[in-house]
Amino acid sequence: MQYKQLKYEDVCLLPNYSECYYRSDCATLTNICGKEFKLPIIPANMKSVISMDTARWMSENDYFYIMHRFDNTLAETVTIMNEQSWENISVSVGVKIEDKRDILNLSKYKSRIDFLTVDIAHGHCDRMKSMLKHIKKYMPNTKVIAGNVATTTAVQDLARWGADIVKVGIGQGSPCTTKDKTGFTLPMFSCVLDCANAYASYLDEELIAPENNNLPVPIIADGGIKCNGDIAKAIVAGADLVMAGGMFAACIDSPAASSTVNDIPHKAYFGSASAENKGHSNHVEGKLTNICSNNMTYKQKLGEIKQDLQSSISYAGGEDLSAFKNVDYRRVS
Repeated sequence: MQYKQLKYEDVCLLPNYSECYYRSDCATLTNICGKEFKLPIIPANMKSVISMDTARWMSENDYFYIMHRFDNTLAETVTIMNEQSWENISVSVGVKIEDKRDILNLSKYKSRIDFLTVDIAHGHCDRMKSMLKHIKKYMPNTKVIAGNVATTTAVQDLARWGADIVKVGIGQGSPCTTKDKTGFTLPMFSCVLDCANAYASYLDEELIAPENNNLPVPIIADGGIKCNGDIAKAIVAGADLVMAGGMFAACIDSPAASSTVNDIPHKAYFGSASAENKGHSNHVEGKLTNICSNNMTYKQKLGEIKQDLQSSISYAGGEDLSAFKNVDYRRVS
């Protein structure tokens, strides 16, 4: 029997008894591979969402970020970050020969990369396997995020190949047309539920410490976030981190181009597989969408997310993000 696959909007969360006195006392801190950050949210590593200036500000203010790979080469971006001694260096890479060459050269120069995201549309593939093993060989101290995938088997395989964190979500972002062009997708709440059940016991022994052998593989839920409450829903479903694009592209200081439509400020939000990002029309699986500006800066938006997550934690009946582990949900459609 095939059950209905659920989007975030298809479920509601049920509140628990709470002893929280002030919502502002609830902690939203998250630990990623031994580093602590203020929120479990990540702006999408897309050209219309994050810039080097924004990434540096987030690094300086203890927010997690992933810089996209479309303006400069990996070597150029990492060199700048190292020369400027960024607190946290988190960048993206593809799976081409030139990407492998960059990894090799950066390792020779002993360049620091704290987090490296191998970022491709269909992450459960042979080229991903080859790239992950290449990174682990030449940059063993770098924490690797890999994606995107949408199945338990894929999460297990990517972790077995060397990924420390796996990014899940296929075709669910608002500027993505993969689901329409190819038919392949999975609504995000169900996708996260499925992928959060992948355990590290499936890993090759040489790639994981024995004490971590029975821990779930950490996952990032990427796509489908329409409002701040969806972040809580993603964590309830099992996500360790949540990636969102549109809500950050809509910020007044985002790199997305500004325009005015019917006297209302808008931002031009486009996906990584769009013609606007690729510069050509081959194998396009994304589109440009003019979205209303939220009239907030990145700093203000992150502050709003923190307050809303604190409220969510209070409804969950706890004091920090761990409270979401004990939250039940119901279908609403």
